[in-house]
Parts: sequence; structure tokens; C-alpha cells
Amino acid sequence: MSPENLRESTADPLAQTLALTEARCHVSRGFEAYGDWALRYPASRRLKFSAMVEGTCWLDFEDGRPRIGLERGDVVLFDGRRTFLKGNADVPVEDAVEAFGAYDGPIARFGSGAADRSGTKVMGVGGHVSVNRTGEELLMRALPPVMVLRASDEQAPVFRWLLDRLLHEATTTQPGASLAADNVAHLLFVETLRACLTEAESLPVGWLRAIADERIAPSLRLMHDQPGRAWQLEELAQASAMSRTTFAERFRSVAGVPPLTYLTNWRMRLAERALRDEDTPLSTLARSLGYTSDSAFSNAFKRVNGMAPKRYRDAATSRTSAPRAS
Repeated sequence: MSPENLRESTADPLAQTLALTEARCHVSRGFEAYGDWALRYPASRRLKFSAMVEGTCWLDFEDGRPRIGLERGDVVLFDGRRTFLKGNADVPVEDAVEAFGAYDGPIARFGSGAADRSGTKVMGVGGHVSVNRTGEELLMRALPPVMVLRASDEQAPVFRWLLDRLLHEATTTQPGASLAADNVAHLLFVETLRACLTEAESLPVGWLRAIADERIAPSLRLMHDQPGRAWQLEELAQASAMSRTTFAERFRSVAGVPPLTYLTNWRMRLAERALRDEDTPLSTLARSLGYTSDSAFSNAFKRVNGMAPKRYRDAATSRTSAPRAS
């Protein structure tokens, strides 16, 4: 097949993958800190974000990472797998859970001057990103442990508007405020990922770095646009205007797997979602993903997931229908 016969794909791998992971942002609470303060946050094993609205502070991880200084308009995204400190002075450290728990409203206030609100004011808002089991593997592994987006970066005007809106929704008592805050936070999360794509070399090898790589992007979009097509390595290489060998080496260096393995893995992620959320017959699902027989699909699924499709669906149904403890 000649390159001109490969139609331009309009697939958006980033949007598709985020939808597949069911990534949702949840704003916790805003905070105001006065005077000298320092808080210890426990590890949560969840993707977390923290945005500075006013003032400056530092972020310090208890694993030897260098201290990170944060200023107004900065956003930090991190994997939440380690305990961290946040503050503006080397003073006795308070427990963050207790400090926030002492306030019922949308804004928690703490620090040496919290009682009379004296001293330098620091204001911020944070939360976490929830994902499904697929997301735990795809998203958490694709991101570096810590990412800092600076107010001085190219995306600064967008971040500034989103931060102001996020703070407004996180602190207002208007109807729908919590939903609006989560939606604004989701936009902030997407903008953060977009900023990451401009710094591809700093990303771990994986699907996000692959999306950021302009040379393999055309072939990646084709696989996402038509996952059920029997793509050949030569076709994908032609779409990226490279020889088969150069393309295969380039793809593996940024994605971590060969092109056709990536295609198989993407098909299996789509299959997982269909098996969890739909009642599509296995034979129909198999053919929609490019498998000519149920057994070929079943073998591929079991090789990737460690269990047959029917067993996976039964297990997902059992989890969904299990009664919740009161």
C-alpha cells in the first residue's frame, strides 16, 4: 500500500486514553496559611495535584528528592506514592489531615498567624485524579514521579485563568460548585498533560511519550483510529515516512514496545472496557478488534491479562453487583 492510500487519521490518542482510564479530577479543599507553617501529607498512591494561587511555599519529598519551590501560578502533579512536606519555614511539622480536619468550610486556615491572620499569606488548592484499574497501569506509569508547571511557562495565561476559576468554585456556596470545581480541575489536568507533551524527553518511555513524538504520531493515530484493521509494519512505517527498520527502532525507543505489540495492547485495553461496561457478544467484540476467530481473540486477551475474556467479564460483573457494606 502506498503512503497516499493511507488516509489522514483524526484520532486523538490522548483523549481516547484518558477516556479509557476514566480519569476524573476531584478538588479537595483550598487553604490559607499565615506566618510560619509546615505540613506532612501521607502517601496516598493516587495522582495528586497542587496549585499555588497566592504567595510562595516549598514542596519536599521524604525520599531525598531536591526541595521544590512553588510560586503564584505554579502547578505540581505527582504520583502520591510517597510522604511529602509542604510549608514555608523549617518549623515543627503538623499533620495535614488533622490541620484540614479542624475546619468544616471550603477553606482551611493554619500557620503561626492563622488565629489573627497575620504574617505572609499563602493560598492554594489541591486534589487528586481518580482512574480505573486500566488507568493505574497506563497513566501512572506514563508520568514522571513529579512534574512542575511554572507560571512563567508558555501556558501561563491558561493556567492563571483556570486557577482563578478553580479557587472561585472551590470556595463558593453556589449550587453545583463542587461539580464545577472538579470540571475546571480536569481542564487543568489536561492542560498539564499538554504541557508535558512539549517536554517529551523528560517523560518516561511509554504511551504518553509516544504521543509526544512527532515522527511516530501519524502511525499512532492510525492504530487508534482503526484498531481492528490488520496493520502491517510496512504500512505504519510508510505513514511515518520511515523505513521499516528505522520506524521499528524509533517506536520502541519512545513507546517501550514494538509497534504491533502496542497495537495488541491497545486492542486489549479496548476489550477490557467493553467486557466491563457492555454486553457485546465475544465473537462480535473479537471481530471488531481485528481477530478472525474467538479463539485467536481469547488467546491474545489471556496472554496480556492472564485470564480468558469470559472470566474477566464475569469477575467485573461480580465486582459491580457485589453489595456495598453499610
